[in-house]
Amino acid sequence: MKDSLVIIPTYNEKENIEAMVRKVMSLSHPFELLIIDDDSPDGTAAIVRALQQEYPERLHLETRQGKLGLGTAYIHGFKYALRHGYEYIFEMDADFSHNPKDLVRLYAACAKEGYDVAIGSRYSQGVNVINWPMSRVLMSYFASSYVRLITGMPIADTTAGFKCYRRKVLETIQLNKIRFVGYAFQIEMKFLAYKYGFRIKEVSIIFTDRTKGESKMSKGIFKEAVLGVLKMKIRSFFRHFDRY
Repeated sequence: MKDSLVIIPTYNEKENIEAMVRKVMSLSHPFELLIIDDDSPDGTAAIVRALQQEYPERLHLETRQGKLGLGTAYIHGFKYALRHGYEYIFEMDADFSHNPKDLVRLYAACAKEGYDVAIGSRYSQGVNVINWPMSRVLMSYFASSYVRLITGMPIADTTAGFKCYRRKVLETIQLNKIRFVGYAFQIEMKFLAYKYGFRIKEVSIIFTDRTKGESKMSKGIFKEAVLGVLKMKIRSFFRHFDRY
């Protein structure tokens, strides 16, 4: 069985992707990297193909036709990881808002400490966010508070997108039944892991907003999350969460 696969969805990330690939490849743990590119018009995929000549065994690329959404990109990556036998599967952004060095800490939480899910958390020890306007910090922080209230999850950063899953979590969660494709996807994945009784740890990180490229975040994405959480909670009353 293979060890660790980091999944990074991309759309117009040519300013970040080469530096990100090289940073992940330089880490002490031999992570493999899967880039899922949604037909970026800026040539992101071409940069990755060129880098594959340097890292033929560790750098993988999947391209999709059109911008199909964050959630579907990760599900595509999860299915790839399960087919190819990886034990630890990671989610991470391409824009350096997540520090690649923290991949090692997330890996340790699962591989050495025995947790099933490790979350790179902005809010488990105060508010660790750099370069966000206060309005966005407050929106994100209170969105997590709202999600905790509705779902009962004991997770400080419910909307975090920097995570490590053990293989068995993704095998148990029925990926074809995931409803959300945008920001709420991150909430739904945590909620299902929680409902199935998997052990979850938050690893405190410092989140730094991107300095290159354009953010894909919008108020509409937060609105989807807020309304979607209520629907998700209601649906959970009619679903069994027995993984044995």
